[in-house]
Amino acid sequence: MSAKRDYYEVLGVAKDADPRAIKGAYRKLAMQFHPDRNPGDKSAEEKFKEAAEAYEVLSDDDKRRMYDRGGFDGLKNGGFSGFQGDIGDIFAQFGDLFAEMFGGGGGRGPRPTVGADLRFDLEITLEEAFTGVTKSIDASRTHACRSCRGTGAKDGEVVTCPACRGRGQVVAGRGGFMIASTCRACMGRGQVAKERCATCNGSGRGEEKRKLDVRIPAGVDTGNRLRLQGEGDAGELGGAPGDLYVFLSVAQHDFYQRDGADLHCELAVGFPTACMGGTAKIPKIGGGELDLDIPAGMQPGDVLRLSDVGMPRLQNKGRGDVIVHLTVRVPERLSDEQKSAVAALAKVLPPDQGIGAPGAGKREKKKRGSGSLFEKLRDAFEPD
Repeated sequence: MSAKRDYYEVLGVAKDADPRAIKGAYRKLAMQFHPDRNPGDKSAEEKFKEAAEAYEVLSDDDKRRMYDRGGFDGLKNGGFSGFQGDIGDIFAQFGDLFAEMFGGGGGRGPRPTVGADLRFDLEITLEEAFTGVTKSIDASRTHACRSCRGTGAKDGEVVTCPACRGRGQVVAGRGGFMIASTCRACMGRGQVAKERCATCNGSGRGEEKRKLDVRIPAGVDTGNRLRLQGEGDAGELGGAPGDLYVFLSVAQHDFYQRDGADLHCELAVGFPTACMGGTAKIPKIGGGELDLDIPAGMQPGDVLRLSDVGMPRLQNKGRGDVIVHLTVRVPERLSDEQKSAVAALAKVLPPDQGIGAPGAGKREKKKRGSGSLFEKLRDAFEPD
């Protein structure tokens, strides 16, 4: 290093600057000229060392007093001839300060941490989703050991970690790089057990199972989740516990298929009912039956809608609809008497329309609708 500059000038502070101002000025310069931010820049490296030497003198009451009285000669006479180490030595010497600058927390010690969130998967029936239900679940979580109050130490007696001096992190300089890492001796706690707790073997944790009542609102669907605040794993060092998230799935139903708030079903009616109309009853979710009026002249794949009797809408008013997809039930075997009746009916009904006849396109669409329920859904909402 060439001719030395005045230490106060190096840090840019007044001669009567207090320790806080000196520390702040050095932090700013150390961040500006840090080797990680200026790779390969020799000028920045020299300024980094220069600032470290100035800080070493001005942050030490005895050295600062010698410097104020006799300048560089006064320091030399007092046994200090300037900073002689490399960048790694700077990191080692001012580890506490660099820990503060780069997230280590300095002497403030480790901070409380929030516990981990947990997940619980729960399946309910469509009826339970329709009405809402309260379910009891058995969930497991960690908790602070009651014998040592989460410290991991017998009778809760702990001492400051000698490896990190209570910071929870250690800082080391390697070849121009500063590395801050969690202290392995105390696992970031800043304290170690004077003697291990026999109940938790020093972990500070135990596991417990408990029964929780979960209120499930009406209208939930697969993929919805419920948050139970504070029912997750315990935090560390007095930190708040995490949350428990209950992920819901709704089981398939024997009669209905759900589409949002709407319920779709399939109903087979006899040929006479399709021709002349009539009534039918279909199951109602939650119990009972729904009355369905079937107009005359229904075709396979036609759709009837019962409004406001479907699933409740979450956070909205009202309900969805029940959508009934009709099929016509054709007898597979006929008696002689039935065959005669059908033949007589055929004589008085309009003749069948073939391909190319008026309305044939619409009838073809109805035939497609007589396939699977999802094909009927497609055909029902496909424009003519």
